[in-house]
Amino acid sequence: MNSNPVKSVAGWEKQLGGDIRALRHRKRLTQSELAELANVSPSAIKYLEAGRGSSLATLVKVARALDRTEWLASFAPPQPTISPMAVLREQRRAHESQPKRVRRSGRAADA
Repeated sequence: MNSNPVKSVAGWEKQLGGDIRALRHRKRLTQSELAELANVSPSAIKYLEAGRGSSLATLVKVARALDRTEWLASFAPPQPTISPMAVLREQRRAHESQPKRVRRSGRAADA
């Protein structure tokens, strides 16, 4: 799959549909056979391959049936390398370990 961030939604749908169709042909599956493997209707495969819209659930099921879960993994955001909660805890510890300033009034010294 090519990555082109300026491609329209319709363009992405057509490309993804074409990629799915090509992969289905390489695996020598009919649309009905793929639909059965993915547990979706044959019309869902037809619409998906034609790039005429499909649900996310259908896309996930078809990708899994075609052993292409890496397609789905590529949509996931990268995992943070630093935990935001760990950063917050460290900031709190640093703040709490700083010496506290105490103001003394002049009257307390006179007493």
